[in-house]
Amino acid sequence: MKLIQLLILIIFSCKNLSIPMIPDDSPKPHHTEKGFQNLDPKVGAKGFGPVILWKLGNLFKSMPSTEAKDYQIETIPNDGTKVRENKSQMSFTWIGHASVLIQLDGKNILTDPIWSERCSPISFIGPKRFTNPGIKLDDLPPIDIIVISHNHYDHMDLPTLKELDKRFKPTIYAGLGNKDFLKNEGLTNVVELDWWDIRFEKDLKITFTPTQHFSGRGLFDRAETLWGSYIIEGKSETIYFAGDTGYFAGFKEIGKRFPKIDVAILPIGAYEPRWFMKPIHMNPEDTLQAFSDLGAKYLLPMHYLTFVLTDEALDEPLKFTKSLFESQKINSNSLLDLKIGESKFY
Repeated sequence: MKLIQLLILIIFSCKNLSIPMIPDDSPKPHHTEKGFQNLDPKVGAKGFGPVILWKLGNLFKSMPSTEAKDYQIETIPNDGTKVRENKSQMSFTWIGHASVLIQLDGKNILTDPIWSERCSPISFIGPKRFTNPGIKLDDLPPIDIIVISHNHYDHMDLPTLKELDKRFKPTIYAGLGNKDFLKNEGLTNVVELDWWDIRFEKDLKITFTPTQHFSGRGLFDRAETLWGSYIIEGKSETIYFAGDTGYFAGFKEIGKRFPKIDVAILPIGAYEPRWFMKPIHMNPEDTLQAFSDLGAKYLLPMHYLTFVLTDEALDEPLKFTKSLFESQKINSNSLLDLKIGESKFY
């Protein structure tokens, strides 16, 4: 069984196969003849060889447990009543992984929603949920907006998107190159954005901002669609959602352009081994630096405790983050460490 899972992981990772990206004459440096690249064009997905080395190396060393009995993880039962009744307060509910329900100025927003049991191109095998979604789909308030950071399976989950589209017909925002794919899958209201593009949803202003990551869902589509993050500005509050990213200088630019970020939703997990993950996934040390660069008031951590994707223990990212807050004497009140299913209202 482990061999089969290894093969599936290799196939899943083959989207990382290196395809040369030749810059064109576009004034936008992240555009290339074949798709897109990071602001630092040397940074991208690892090739096929390092994936094999990583996975084979794990066969010969002790790995953290993926058994629920070995962890004490508290989740919060949430039947959705309070968020369905909320019409005016800003609120955040962690669904799990990078999925957060944001309520801002009467709008209900989902980030990278995934309710599926697995994040995989194959429904019966691949990374499986360790923790259930914080709210059932049936208990959600009407969803107005979905923001998608990039097209990896754990962030662009088609079964979830199709169900949400059927129920609510939300506006779905995604990076360049994703619209045709999503429309071909039957999704009805898709808006694609380039970095720094702006769109308005009544009183909300949505800006698509850079990250350092990559895209791809198959063997040969690496970097054909654009990845990114979002600034969501309401009447009084500003929220940043990072999606998936490594640490990069772009956080300082985003913080400079948006100097009043109230809440930064940042990833803290999926970072080991560092030799492999550092360019594309932040660890808590990177996350705290990004938080500082953004100048945000509050950090809401995500991208951990849901799927076993990398080598650190499931509960390590938050412990690591809290230890850094303590050692660096950062006010612990600025850490919004939601439990899965927990809602915070402001």
